[in-house]
Amino acid sequence: MSALRHERIDLPVLPLDTSALSSHARHLRTWRNAMFALFAAGGFALAAWVSRTPAVRDSLDASTAAMGWLIFAMAGGAVIGLLSAGPAITRLGAGPVIRTGLITAAAGLSVIAVGTMLGTAPIAFAGLVLFGLGFGSGEVAMNVAGAANERALGRTVMPTFHAMYSLGTLAGAALGVLAAHLGLPVGLHLILAALIVPIVAIPTVRLLPIGIGRVGQGQPKLTTAERLAVWADPRTLLIGLMVLGMGFAEGAAEDWLPLATVDGYGVSETIGAALFGIFVVTMTVGRLTGAALIDRFGRVATLRTSASVAAVGLLVTIFGPSAVTAAVGIALWGLGTSLGLPVGMSAAADDPRTAASRVSAAATVGYAAFLIGPPALAFLGEHIGLLHAFVAVLAMVVVAGIVAPAARPLTVSSTRVRS
Repeated sequence: MSALRHERIDLPVLPLDTSALSSHARHLRTWRNAMFALFAAGGFALAAWVSRTPAVRDSLDASTAAMGWLIFAMAGGAVIGLLSAGPAITRLGAGPVIRTGLITAAAGLSVIAVGTMLGTAPIAFAGLVLFGLGFGSGEVAMNVAGAANERALGRTVMPTFHAMYSLGTLAGAALGVLAAHLGLPVGLHLILAALIVPIVAIPTVRLLPIGIGRVGQGQPKLTTAERLAVWADPRTLLIGLMVLGMGFAEGAAEDWLPLATVDGYGVSETIGAALFGIFVVTMTVGRLTGAALIDRFGRVATLRTSASVAAVGLLVTIFGPSAVTAAVGIALWGLGTSLGLPVGMSAAADDPRTAASRVSAAATVGYAAFLIGPPALAFLGEHIGLLHAFVAVLAMVVVAGIVAPAARPLTVSSTRVRS
């Protein structure tokens, strides 16, 4: 019996297309950098309004309760934007919704400016509805596009996107401090901000891939029942509750912190705006470092630790003996609140097919804090002072820490079930 011969077979070596890989990586970086700029533009627009709330109050001669209803107008517009964003993204893609949202928000700032110049609260109210509408729809679309980029990159990046939002907020707050210090009329300041936002947004959106979040031809479209089913999904609703708690903590600072410190600690408007700046700085630091913490310790542990830090910061801010100790508390408050919204939006978008609907649902539940919070805090503030009204915020942060396990990443099998 002859021995078996083992012949060597030489297969052709296919060349690795490094140029294609390089082009793909470059495309993802361009997409990521565009998202950095868009998140920053959104934060800048919001801070233009927030940093000048004391000046707006004085221009309109509004009480604390009246300011609560003005902020309620912005939150109401935002909820409409949030609810309409999911279907719009599914039909048009995230890019057009981001562009339209930021332009609408800029138009709202212009209308608010007119209201303050004329001293007419109804005009300012209408401007805040318009601002909230654009801000809410743009926020959902940016989070859908950011989550898609995060999946494509294969690593946690959503907190960094929200850090850029915080940097934009910091830039807007810095401009607000400067404007207040120089005595620049609030109307002129808001018009300037309204011009800057579309200058950044319009060309930047063109750098995004076409059709992010859009259901294309040949893909099974979500039925009405599937879109509505996300509202009955316990995980999505619990993520929304977590976002509500942490978003309430973030929104309370954005809406009321300058006024609360001016009234509660007797500091000047400039110092009040600067204390809000501290909140934004520490929030930015938390988001810049958050991606590494999440990759190392996981979403749940990071969120629970963050909620604990925020709770301590709120306690110090509310009950501290001076503005100096309040500044320390505000720093912890900002640091602890920093990861709630980005991690919540990333978790809601775990399933790519239903990402737009789930992000819209979770964000809408979360933004209930912005709808209910302003008048609730205003009501409490009228009776016990704005600083002590923040006790309600503290309670919601505790709830957010309790429901944090809902943000645990989906497995493949659970994704199939929920789809």
